[in-house]
Amino acid sequence: MAQTTVKPTAAPTQDRSPKPFYTRLGFQIVVGLIAGLVLGFAAVAIGPVSEGEPNWLTSVLTQVGSAYVSLLTVLVIPLVVTAVISSVARLAQVTNAARLAVQTLVWFAITALASVVVGITAGLVSSPWLTAGVSGDAAAEPSGQGQWTAFLTGLVPSNIFGLSVRVSGDAETGFTASPSFSILQILLISIALGIAALKVGEKAAPFVTFAESALAVVQKVLWWIIRLAPIGTAALIGRAVVNYGWSSLASLGVFVATLYVALLVVWLVVYPLILKLHGLSVRQFYRNVWPVISLGFVTRSSMGVMPVTEQVTERNLGVPRQYASFAVPLGATTKMDGCAAVFPALAAIFIAQFYGVQLNLTHYLLIAFVAVIGSAATAGTTGATVMLTLTLSTLGLPLAGVGLLLAVEPIVDMGRTALNVTGQALVPTIVAKREGILDREVYDAEPSFSLEAH
Repeated sequence: MAQTTVKPTAAPTQDRSPKPFYTRLGFQIVVGLIAGLVLGFAAVAIGPVSEGEPNWLTSVLTQVGSAYVSLLTVLVIPLVVTAVISSVARLAQVTNAARLAVQTLVWFAITALASVVVGITAGLVSSPWLTAGVSGDAAAEPSGQGQWTAFLTGLVPSNIFGLSVRVSGDAETGFTASPSFSILQILLISIALGIAALKVGEKAAPFVTFAESALAVVQKVLWWIIRLAPIGTAALIGRAVVNYGWSSLASLGVFVATLYVALLVVWLVVYPLILKLHGLSVRQFYRNVWPVISLGFVTRSSMGVMPVTEQVTERNLGVPRQYASFAVPLGATTKMDGCAAVFPALAAIFIAQFYGVQLNLTHYLLIAFVAVIGSAATAGTTGATVMLTLTLSTLGLPLAGVGLLLAVEPIVDMGRTALNVTGQALVPTIVAKREGILDREVYDAEPSFSLEAH
């Protein structure tokens, strides 16, 4: 009797047909950008209701834009806490954790040094025209100043949540309380809890399981918020057009143009060169990180989009979560090539030239030193103004020069933030590749973290 052979039934193939172009993040954000410009110019055309009172369209754009940034920021704390605790508790899965941390800091410094060299070069090349037509009327001392000891004073948490409240106002006008948090303190607390869970062992298993479950829930909520990105983009761009327009570019146009050229050189030359030297596709990298680049540009908040940066780094670039959950939050406080390297270098040259101060080789070396070390020294408070005041005080330049650039701050901040978040995703990718823990299949595949429905 002949034996009957039964062939296994093939598993049904998954429908991999491309999604319609209008469901993709890039297209939706471009539409939001165009809509924001249209709404912004429409709000300008309507004009204010009265002196100091915006019209209804301006109010809507302002409220929607602020609400979207707040939604992104509110997930920073739960994402960092749950991701770091669960990752540290599973450190046995990651070899050479200390070596990873050291390499991360080294590559933070390398990319910051390259970026500050670009900023200095851009300032020297454009120096004949950099301050043309700039008036000293806007010169003003900054409200705060960067300090070299900020890292030490901001490292120790004042409470278990790393939260603080800033109260402003007086008895006549009323008091306003503004809550804030230090990501560096939250990172420190989370690492401590994760290490404690690792040491406790089996008894801490429910705690670790809860952290992992909470992380999955936070990631799902994050996706819902990111899905609103086109609306947030339209509101934020519209508000920028209304509040700042382009009139301030009249006297500072050369500075703004020079800064954007320098940012593009880092973005299109320095970063691609580093990727190529490590055998990684430049096109695929930017395709993978586009969601966070576009959001960083419109929100102007590295911290606000930090949850997106972490998701992109892990799910699109193939960096292990155990490492990404440490490197990305650290980068959000200490890795800002736009705000802490390119901008302070160019701005220092601009201010020195305006006040007639001749810079020499020692000054340029100090600018580079502040860019590489200063962002780490001021971790937790790092920002463009903090780094600029730290640079100016180190060089002995007038701090009143900060006021000269405030008119174009929102315009240049969009480009700076886009570069910041790109670098914050780049370094973990490079370190993971060097250590042999980068998942190349994930890196080279279709990005899994996007605004397409899943």
